Amino acid sequence: MDKTSSSRTKKRFGQHWLQSDKVLDQIVIAAELTSSDRVLEIGPGTGILTRRLLGAAESVLAIEIDKYLCKKLTKKFKEYDNFLLLQGDFITLDIAQLVQPFPLFQNQNKIVANIPYNITGLILEKLLGTISQPNITNYESIVLLIQKEVGDRLTASPSTKEYGALSVRIQYLASCERICRVPAKAFYPPPKVDSVVVRLRPHTLSDPATNPRQLATLVKLGFSSRRKMLRNNLKSLIEVDDLNNLLEKLEINPQSRAEDLSLEDWIKLSNNFPLN
Repeated sequence: MDKTSSSRTKKRFGQHWLQSDKVLDQIVIAAELTSSDRVLEIGPGTGILTRRLLGAAESVLAIEIDKYLCKKLTKKFKEYDNFLLLQGDFITLDIAQLVQPFPLFQNQNKIVANIPYNITGLILEKLLGTISQPNITNYESIVLLIQKEVGDRLTASPSTKEYGALSVRIQYLASCERICRVPAKAFYPPPKVDSVVVRLRPHTLSDPATNPRQLATLVKLGFSSRRKMLRNNLKSLIEVDDLNNLLEKLEINPQSRAEDLSLEDWIKLSNNFPLN
């Protein structure tokens, strides 16, 4: 890390430069890159991960919002024919349209990113979509370096304190796997929290919700007050006695709270829930 790069970190972009070779290696290993992979890298920063990706993949399309860093990246990788850099906000860019003139950088099948913690939710939604409107893509895997708290929620199991609405929503759209923990000292400047590397594999469930919009509504209401039983959180949609009967029929404890239901339970509940 050179002093020029480190002195220009911008708080508004949530910039923290990863410096650990060990973590960088684990990210690349988790991406399972081959010479035919087309990688989308969100937020390449100073390019320390980019260089490793370029050596392993067919092409790397990088999206960077910081104009100063774009100048540095353009100079650093000017000799790489398999590198294309777009300057802009990943959330708002129409990437498919922008890469139309560049066939080598179309149809990315893998994503690798060290993303700003303050827009993690927006990035996940753009990549995966929502329960009611999944994003149908060719992404085989998405390897992200994110805040540990968020990573814990993405990979959480039922009946744990980390398991919540985000867990259900993301696990409906992708399998989630924790790769490694990343301490704050692995970055410059160090963030105030630890991080984790996670790998998501987008999927279409073999038994999805028959009414995805209803499932999304149930999950949102079900977790609206974690201290309450599920039947109390859903009483605006169904009479308590009717819900108790339905839960018993589905072999779900009527005294369950939202975090006690697995993804399969939520889908089962939604598929059998009276239409509103």
